[in-house]
Amino acid sequence: MPAHNIAALILAAGKGTRMKSDLHKVLHPVGGKPMLHHLLDTVVALAPARTLLVAGAGREQVAAAAPGLEIVTQAEQLGTGHAVMVAREALAGHTGDVIVLYGDVPFIPLSVMQAMLEARHAAPEVGLVVLGFRPADPGRYGRLVQAEDGSLERIVEYKDATDDERAIGLCNSGMMVIDGSRLFGWLSAIRNDNAAGEYYLTDLVAVARAEGRAVAVVEAAEADVLGINSRADLAAAERAFQARKRAEAMDAGVTLTDPDTVFFSHDTVLGRDVSIEPNVFFGPGVTLEDGVTIKAFSHLEGATVRKDASIGPFARLRPAADIGAGSKIGNFVEIKKARLEDGVKVSHLSYIGDAFIGADANIGAGTITCNYDGFLKFETRIGAGAFIGSNSALVAPVTVGDGAMVAAGSVITEDVAPDALAIARGRQASSEGFAKNFRETQAAKKAELKKGK
Repeated sequence: MPAHNIAALILAAGKGTRMKSDLHKVLHPVGGKPMLHHLLDTVVALAPARTLLVAGAGREQVAAAAPGLEIVTQAEQLGTGHAVMVAREALAGHTGDVIVLYGDVPFIPLSVMQAMLEARHAAPEVGLVVLGFRPADPGRYGRLVQAEDGSLERIVEYKDATDDERAIGLCNSGMMVIDGSRLFGWLSAIRNDNAAGEYYLTDLVAVARAEGRAVAVVEAAEADVLGINSRADLAAAERAFQARKRAEAMDAGVTLTDPDTVFFSHDTVLGRDVSIEPNVFFGPGVTLEDGVTIKAFSHLEGATVRKDASIGPFARLRPAADIGAGSKIGNFVEIKKARLEDGVKVSHLSYIGDAFIGADANIGAGTITCNYDGFLKFETRIGAGAFIGSNSALVAPVTVGDGAMVAAGSVITEDVAPDALAIARGRQASSEGFAKNFRETQAAKKAELKKGK
């Protein structure tokens, strides 16, 4: 079927009460990205002519999170069949396939969607394709009862199933591909005369078969159709996502010392021969080039680390940190919105924010760039080969020239010329014997006070 003749219909009108959240269920993140966006990224690759989302409560949140997405409203939640019914007007005149997906099932692969579409057109009589899966624990899923030729005879809910039907391992995922020219005609034939008073999309199987159309089944892996309905499900989805990302990283030539303790974002980019020690967290927007080492207990987000640089342990790189090739960022160093050229060393207990540091500069322990005056942010510039002594404060806006030195303990408020030495601290003075005399005098006073009690 030509891709341009497909409509993707994403159902996301459920209230998500089990999440117990003010945030719409489909906007809860997995790997740092809303689950809906995971699904939409795959749908975009399918290249449908139309993509529609059915929303109910929280419609405004979804619209804000996915601007440009065509949204139809299901004011009352009267079942999955009803959720598709409300798209009748929006899909008026569409005669191609309709693929029905769920906003809380974010990981269905493109290959599975394509397999469903191919099955729909494998034979002229196929009017409907149902996606099944074989869970480790079939539990109370609806079962797919197949004919000898593999076509679907019916979907039976667990509560209505016989013992033989409950023994079937093939379960219903809820996702379908439907002949769009018959979709709404078939929907008009389903009824809500059940205990819940709802219209079930699964009833389309009987309606299509009654019309003489065949119903095909495509199988997916259980992980592909993982649904998220609760915080526990969200945690399970995160585990599944992280397991996949870790495996992909190691397959691509990344060393993970303890894979289960490393957490990736959806967009983490890793070069070859990257090494990541235990307990490292990647937020969105991180790129590591070839040969980078990330040491234990480091946290990175929105940062670029260039070839052969070393980060950590216990380092934090915040958004717009750009670490040059071969640079070394040590323990308890925080860097934010700063570009460090090649070979820079910031080894201990420092904060570098809103800054530029030239190649091969050395930043001593305890140095901070004082970038905020309570109202505005300002930039600190440190030249190539400069040396900043320990426990220095560079009060921005300020420039330290190439090859300049700043003495330890200085507070720098004015520019430092290239190759100059800047000292900005109180001059040390000594008083011989003062400490000994002080101790003796104070000890005598303390003794007198005790006698007076």
